[in-house]
Amino acid sequence: MNIKDAKVLITGGNSGIGKATAKLLKEKGAQVVISGRNESTLKTAANELEIDYIKADVTNESQVTNMVQEAKDKMNGLNVLINNAGYGYISKLIDIEADKFTDQFRTNILGAALCAKESAKHFIDQEYGNIINIGSTSSLKGSPTASPYVATKFALRGMTESWRNELRPHNIRVMQINPSEVMTSFADNRVDTNVSEKKYTQAEQQTKLRGEEIAHTISSLLEMDDRGFITEATVFATNPKV
Repeated sequence: MNIKDAKVLITGGNSGIGKATAKLLKEKGAQVVISGRNESTLKTAANELEIDYIKADVTNESQVTNMVQEAKDKMNGLNVLINNAGYGYISKLIDIEADKFTDQFRTNILGAALCAKESAKHFIDQEYGNIINIGSTSSLKGSPTASPYVATKFALRGMTESWRNELRPHNIRVMQINPSEVMTSFADNRVDTNVSEKKYTQAEQQTKLRGEEIAHTISSLLEMDDRGFITEATVFATNPKV
């Protein structure tokens, strides 16, 4: 697609990958609306990027319905959904807390499904659209102490494949990006505010992935001519200094 024709809704757009993507796509001429649960950080990001924002909780179906319609109204159309809202809950198997496990599934899986559901209604009506799900290399392999998070990303990858097969006849491209470790707040949208943030060394800051690399990947996927699409892209840092 021509990025200048893109009308993009980005969930979890107030920081990290979402914010970097909003910035890049806007610079390339797209119309962009970001959403999230934290109105303070949303407003700050939107003002900085000079774009619109919508406060919405992706786990609340009525809020999602209103969010998608409002985004469409603000941009006089909608043809791209970037499902970026999510957070990481890491725990050893023997320490898993049921409420935290369930809350993460509600955001990372149910939230993505509700946003795709509402967007797909508009895309099917217009026989065109793009859905990009932000997955993780954790959707490809398991990791010690990460089973709750890994489970959500495996589930997201399965939903992506299912939606792709369902929506292709309507000229809707469904794609997934699997970043390895990105230097963002891993728990930006978490429910548990007691999770400690990882501090990156100077060497890591020079070599690990940033939100900008994922934004570039998203832009590249969208810019392919609409007759084709890349179903899945995995992005690793070339030589991260761990």
